[in-house]
Amino acid sequence: MILFTLQAGSQTLLEFLPAGPKPETAIIVCPGGSYCWLSKKTEGTQVAEWLNHNGIAAYVLFYPTAGWAAYAWHTRLFYRGRQYPDQLNALKDALNRVRMKGYRRIGAMGFSAGGHLVLSAAAFLPDRIAPDFVVPIYPVITMSASCVHRRSRRGLLGEYRWRRKTICDSLSMELHADKINCPVFMINCKDDPIVPAHHAELMDSALTVNRKPHYYHQYLTGRHGFGTDEHKTSKEAIGWKAQFLLWLRGIID
Repeated sequence: MILFTLQAGSQTLLEFLPAGPKPETAIIVCPGGSYCWLSKKTEGTQVAEWLNHNGIAAYVLFYPTAGWAAYAWHTRLFYRGRQYPDQLNALKDALNRVRMKGYRRIGAMGFSAGGHLVLSAAAFLPDRIAPDFVVPIYPVITMSASCVHRRSRRGLLGEYRWRRKTICDSLSMELHADKINCPVFMINCKDDPIVPAHHAELMDSALTVNRKPHYYHQYLTGRHGFGTDEHKTSKEAIGWKAQFLLWLRGIID
């Protein structure tokens, strides 16, 4: 159930707590939406409710995004609007607030562009603030490679900076796997029509080369944007939920 809503500027943090004793693990949930909007229900509140059902505290972060108008009308040609690092700062603030509640461990789970965001937190935030584990689900990874998801890149960087190779490289997570010091659980689908499957493959290879602890599985079918909703994906892909819970128990024990 939702216990409180924290509104701070252009970000909102919703707290969902399971029934019973206070859990030791909390997860901040970052919905996807190409850094332009947010899938607040399918990749937000529904995910939190599923985590609660499994005894995990959840905090859904509605972080700043470009917005429909900025995306459609290119208003950031004239006004800065919301762009990097606003999203990372919002997650940093959420991590600080949730850590104050005294959980033993705090993870960050992100979907699509939210997957890129949680990996950014793992790579770029100080270890005392960064998540204890991250869960990128069908994530956006690269801002530089030919498979780039262009809408996410423009949503994150605005109308000018997405053209600059230096900043695109600086936010291509496959180039910064060496900075990630926490366990990673990552899945995607081969038939993803939105974010090319090669994104997660790039990240898996980079984590492997850098000998970072991670789990990666690619499902043949399942597409994109399903969150924890079994009706929006394949029977095989929805299996990620059970696999994640097994993985989480493994890193906790």
